[in-house]
Parts: sequence; structure tokens; C-alpha cells
Amino acid sequence: MIKTTRPLALVAVLVLIGISLFAIQATKNTASADIQNQSASHAFLADTEKQGFTPAPELNDISGYLNAPENFTLSSVKGKVILVDFWTYSCINCIRTLPYLKNWHEKYKDQGLAVVGVHTPEFQFEKDLQNVQAAVQQNGISYPVVLDNDYATWRAYQNNYWPHKYLIDAQGYIRYDHIGEGGYEETERQIRKLLMERDEQLQLEPTQTANATPLPLGQIGTPEIYFGYDFIRQPFGNLAELKTEEPIAFTFNGVDQFTPNLAYLEGTWVIRKDHAELVSDSGRVALAFKAKTANIVAGSNPPQPVTAMVFGLPEKTVAIHRQTLYPVAETPDYEQKTLVLTASKGFQLYTFTFG
Repeated sequence: MIKTTRPLALVAVLVLIGISLFAIQATKNTASADIQNQSASHAFLADTEKQGFTPAPELNDISGYLNAPENFTLSSVKGKVILVDFWTYSCINCIRTLPYLKNWHEKYKDQGLAVVGVHTPEFQFEKDLQNVQAAVQQNGISYPVVLDNDYATWRAYQNNYWPHKYLIDAQGYIRYDHIGEGGYEETERQIRKLLMERDEQLQLEPTQTANATPLPLGQIGTPEIYFGYDFIRQPFGNLAELKTEEPIAFTFNGVDQFTPNLAYLEGTWVIRKDHAELVSDSGRVALAFKAKTANIVAGSNPPQPVTAMVFGLPEKTVAIHRQTLYPVAETPDYEQKTLVLTASKGFQLYTFTFG
């Protein structure tokens, strides 16, 4: 009995093995077909993990939303290429990058790019939603802007700079970042690269990014100058001891020459946390600087005209009202020159910036 049934059993076993091998191969073929039919992003995800890119943090503790629904998140646009731009509206370096951001938004928004502005304030007034909204409208920004008033998203990205751009691929990984101005051609190349990775069938028009004239930073010889006691980096030119939150009478009568890159005040001022406020009926600010253009971050309550005079150039009148950035001097060269501002009570001065 055993002898007669062994061949039959062997045949049965072989048949079962053949059926199993066929099933396994069929399963492999089906799995292979499924993988091939999936979007290329899944294969790219494994490759991304292999290369050690960092997953992009989510937006955290957002205080307000502009051009976006409440509770807008990066997850809501995941699957697109995302450009996160850390900026603040009174920052001259940020303002000079906005035309490029707006251009990329218009050019690539229908091709899979989502631009998101993360507005992280430097000064207290930049936390105000209405102030940021006015700046967004003034600058013609139509992409989403979120208010990172408590620096939660800033810290999540371990960021330290304005402006700072992060490019996130369709799988949510940071693939490129750029600090400060410039690098526009390279940033656009990276945008296009990630868009093509997202969709290999995408047909992009040849880039028309204009060659940006680089700012000759080496010719600017004056750093940003702050006036609030929490921000100040250099002393005032005519103050021996800094007193805070109390009136100080300044004068620069009799000063023969202003020391470059030091601000001189005249009149009675109160040095507050992030700005200096003029509390006498009138006052002046003098600064010897080395740059082609000068700007102030300032405000006034009530609004007032402030005169700006660069020695040797016509006087300029600037209408100061809400706290924002105001150009006060445009000169023909980068040589050293002296600027004098004349203002009235209620003038608030935060910083000088240069270009």
C-alpha cells in the first residue's frame, strides 16, 4: 500500500508546488504592476529617505491667516512643491525679494507650486494683523501668508534669518534653502527641478527669470542701526549712559563731526524696548553713513511730515504715519555722507537700513 501510493503522493506534491510557485509569481507580477502604476513619488520617497533629507515641519501656533482659510496648513497642499518664505514686512531685504516670489507664484501655481509666506515679526507692531494685511495689499501679495507671532514655526525650522526660503518637495522633504537676497536663478532652477520630479510629464516653458543686478553689499559700509534698548547694537554718538523708559535730553550742537555709523539725537527722547520716541515738540537725528540709499522703520502718532536732508542734496519730505519702512535718502553713489532727519513730537524711530 505504501509502495503503490508513494508515486501518486509525489506527483501530488509536485503539482501543489507548481501551483504555489505560479501563485507566488502571479502575486509578484501584480505587486510589480501596482508599483509601476503608482505615482513616481512613492519611489522617490524611498530615495529621499535614503539621502537623508529632513521632513518639513508643519506650521505651528499661527496667529492669523491672510489669503488663506483659517487653520491653513502645509499638509493641506502636500503633494505640491512648497516654497516657505520667512519674512517680515518692514525688512528691506525681504521687500526686495517679493517681486521674485510673486513672479514664481504666478508662473508656477498651476504647475504644482504653492508659495507660503510665514510672517515672523521683528518688532512688536509687526504682530498686528491689520498692519500685516496692509503690507500684503500694498505689495500685491496674493499667495497665503500666515502670522508666526510667537516664533513657533520659526523655531520648528531652526531659522535665524529674514528672509529665508525653504523648498519642500511633493513628499514633504526640505530639498533646498536660501538665506537673504540673491540666488534667484538658482532658486528657480530648484523649483523647476522639483516640479519635474513631481510630474515627469510636465511641460515647462523656458525660464524667463531676469538676471538680477546683485546688490553691491561690499560697498555698503554702515550696518543696520537700531534704536530700542532690546535691539541696540552700538551706542548713540552723544549719550554717555543709556537710560530706558525715561525722558533724555539730547543735543548735538557744537559737534564738529559726526562719527560714522553712530546715530546722534537732538531733543527729548524716550528709549523704549524696540524704538526711540520723540517727546519734545521737535527733534533731530543725524547719521554719517556709507551707502547709496537709506531707509527708516518708523511710525508716528499723530501722523506727520518728516524732513530728510543729505548734505549737498535737495531736502526730502516723508509722510510718516503707520509703522513701516520708509525710504529717506537716495544718493548717486556709495560714498560716505551725512543724513539729518527733522521731526515733531510723536515720531517713533525703530531702525535705519541701507542699500
